[in-house]
Amino acid sequence: MIPDPERWPSSSGGKGFTEVAQKVHDMGLKFGIHVMRGISTQAVNANTPILDPVKGVAYEESGRVWRAQDIGLREKACAWMTNGFMSVDTNLGAGRAFLRSLYEQYAQWGVDFVKNDCVFGSDFDINEITEVSKVLTELNRPILYSLSPGVGVTPDMAKAVNSLVNLYRVTGDDWDTWGDVASHFDVSRDFASAGMIGAGGLQGKSWPDLDMLPLGWLTDPASNEGPHRSCRLSLDEQKTQMTLWSMAKSPLMYGGDLRNLDDTTNSIITNPTLLEIDYYSSNNMEFPFINANNHLKADDPVIARKYGKLKKRSMLDRHILHLTSCEDHSAKGWVSQVVESELDRVCWKWNLGMNKRLFCMDKRKPLLTSDQEMVYKQQYQGKLHLVDSREFCLDASPKKKLTSQELKGSSFSPCKWDANQMWEFNVNGTLMNSYSGLCATVRAVKAATNAVGGIRSWIATGRAGEIFLAFFNLNDATSTISAKISDLDRVLPGRSLGNASCTYTEIWSAKSDGPVNTISIDVAMHGCALFVLKCA
Repeated sequence: MIPDPERWPSSSGGKGFTEVAQKVHDMGLKFGIHVMRGISTQAVNANTPILDPVKGVAYEESGRVWRAQDIGLREKACAWMTNGFMSVDTNLGAGRAFLRSLYEQYAQWGVDFVKNDCVFGSDFDINEITEVSKVLTELNRPILYSLSPGVGVTPDMAKAVNSLVNLYRVTGDDWDTWGDVASHFDVSRDFASAGMIGAGGLQGKSWPDLDMLPLGWLTDPASNEGPHRSCRLSLDEQKTQMTLWSMAKSPLMYGGDLRNLDDTTNSIITNPTLLEIDYYSSNNMEFPFINANNHLKADDPVIARKYGKLKKRSMLDRHILHLTSCEDHSAKGWVSQVVESELDRVCWKWNLGMNKRLFCMDKRKPLLTSDQEMVYKQQYQGKLHLVDSREFCLDASPKKKLTSQELKGSSFSPCKWDANQMWEFNVNGTLMNSYSGLCATVRAVKAATNAVGGIRSWIATGRAGEIFLAFFNLNDATSTISAKISDLDRVLPGRSLGNASCTYTEIWSAKSDGPVNTISIDVAMHGCALFVLKCA
């Protein structure tokens, strides 16, 4: 693989990104690249020979030269970029040689960071992740390894990869909308409670990644060259995002144009307290022992109508298909049924709540044509299509990249020979997908996640013994949020804070007070407060 010399003139003569990497390093920075899963469709269509990274010539095995069409798995093309990239067969020596040749080349260029896309979440490719991780441990220079995207990622799924990587996305793409920011609170809480923050990783530790910070000067999603615009988040929402990311110890990556960095944005992303928390704090977790009063005026008809609608919507549940590790006990909820017409179907039997109607799909063996039969019959022995009432087949992974706030519902499309539509029903009640190797569950979600009543808090301890406490107001009106100092003992045992004398400084307002027994503050709509407590 080589860069396009028209876009990257310094790559001519086989130099690749070497000069670009050196220029970046001379600026005191690290150089990272974004790559996709497996091999490009372009290479497979051209049937290019595979490089033997040991000998430096075309890879030969069993008396023949191996080419791209030998290792490319067309049935495992990236679900949201089907014409771009596909998995490689890591069971083949040529497939492993191809991946090794790529990452050894990146190391020769001077790459410090690789984001490997379309290999995680609902696009899970554990074989590629495992092989790449193995190669990286054998290189003569360190490369940080990052997985993406994070659609539908669960702690159980992360536990299968955290030792192989340095960071991994846990949500869909995060853009500058409040819905995207708010969607990260539940996810970050779940990964913290599962002990995944700073768990063992590739030659060090690993970190759940909440995605880049879409602040400052931006373009719209999927736009390579403008038009440019300012971040659409309010100032309070920007502070909330940076504070949550830091309290959750997410990797901090700026997603705006550094050439047009304004003073306000710069002050947020370089706030020394937030960086201290992100780098050095410990015991990071959601803190549930808080109280709040919403500043809603009952006689305000606009607010009353809005509150009423949100409250009504928040009571309505819907059920969506979700993917998880097949080791997850919650995946074992499928049963096979025979209906009156003797047509088999598979149904989800657990956790349907008040919805008494079973979630069912008809089972159908994939139809083969003569030229497909020899290729696919053995590979998909025992696999099924799951069909809806329109005779469309169930897709495991979305056909487009989802943002953080988008929920992946059941998706059906015309049936075809595609691993994304191939399912295996197992006797233990799991339903496994051939594209990702993950199993399906059906989960209830609230129709409105941003209903009035949303307050959150996080807590962490500092390396000098200080306590960091953050309040977050997810409501559409100002809220007074409070916490008792004595309640901090409930999550920080051994500190004996019930009788302690505590003073604090609130970072965003620079207000100090103390000694206090209770902390209380008005927090603006979608805003936050961050306290540094010193107790003696």
